[in-house]
Amino acid sequence: MTIKQLHGPAGPPWEPRLHGRLDRLVVESEVLQGNPLGDPHRRPLYVYSSPGVVDASAAQVSSVYVLQGFTGQVDAWLARKPFEPTIVERLDAMYGDPDQACPQAVIVFVDAWTSLGGAQFLNSPATGNYLDHICDELVPFVDANYPTRPAAEHRGISGHSSGGYGAMVLPMLRPDVFGALASHAGDALFEACYQPDFARAARALRDHFENSTARFWEAFRARENLDWGRFGEVLNVYAMAAAYSPDRQHPGQVLLPFELGTGRLIEDVWELWLSHDPVRMAPAHAQALRGLRRIHIEAGRADEYFLDLGAQAFSEQLQALGVQHTFELFDGRHGGVSHRYPGAIRELLLAI
Repeated sequence: MTIKQLHGPAGPPWEPRLHGRLDRLVVESEVLQGNPLGDPHRRPLYVYSSPGVVDASAAQVSSVYVLQGFTGQVDAWLARKPFEPTIVERLDAMYGDPDQACPQAVIVFVDAWTSLGGAQFLNSPATGNYLDHICDELVPFVDANYPTRPAAEHRGISGHSSGGYGAMVLPMLRPDVFGALASHAGDALFEACYQPDFARAARALRDHFENSTARFWEAFRARENLDWGRFGEVLNVYAMAAAYSPDRQHPGQVLLPFELGTGRLIEDVWELWLSHDPVRMAPAHAQALRGLRRIHIEAGRADEYFLDLGAQAFSEQLQALGVQHTFELFDGRHGGVSHRYPGAIRELLLAI
């Protein structure tokens, strides 16, 4: 018996040949250079081009930017779960199915990872200016290097969890950049999705880290593995505080929304968090929301973080403001919903 080496992709189920093309780029950001966390300003950027873009039969196509969830890195989009295609393969499959009739497009997978786990895609003196990085660096870069229509009405944004939060707020904050959104279980209705974590984080800080965030970070950086039960609650709350309540008197530091030791809510800091809640942001950005060409909001009914309630509250706020949108609650939890992303992206592309 003999075995020989072959060249090219292994084929399915490991590396199925794509109908389109995935470019794995590396970009250098001026905006993120010297960020407070010392995180890399040299970052990966994945760009999927549909078949019509690859063979140049389609010109001036729309684009959709895809945001990852908390702790996510862009390379995670290529991770394979057992017996499932990757998200890139799911997207590509739409272009191999004539029944789906998906418009030709460029799909951009953004990396906004930080050493805290993420930045909620906002500008913050505690993490860096990730809103500016996306809107003022990545978007112009893509428009300059791919045949995309360089206008907000031809750009959508989509994401899950923290990425779903970014998908809701970026079009509100920068309607000059994005003209449509799809949010899958995006962070919203903060009293439901975040406040229950505060007591658990306060207890973890007391029991494991001497009521000290400095001790927490010492232990976190010395860890051999990520024990979510020990580190997770504090990591999540601290990262959200870096996005929503940075200490502007001490750049690089954060204001926690609860007292160490007791977990008692600190009302003025909590108000800073609430000012970033999409449900509460919507009225001040009603005009921008009404100008979007497509809004889709959804979540699983059994979402562990109660983001089904957040999605419903955001939908009801949009309805009260007269903003056209679609809203869906489906049978499911927070994770295991990546099969829903391509259909939502297709709906955005049909609108933009």
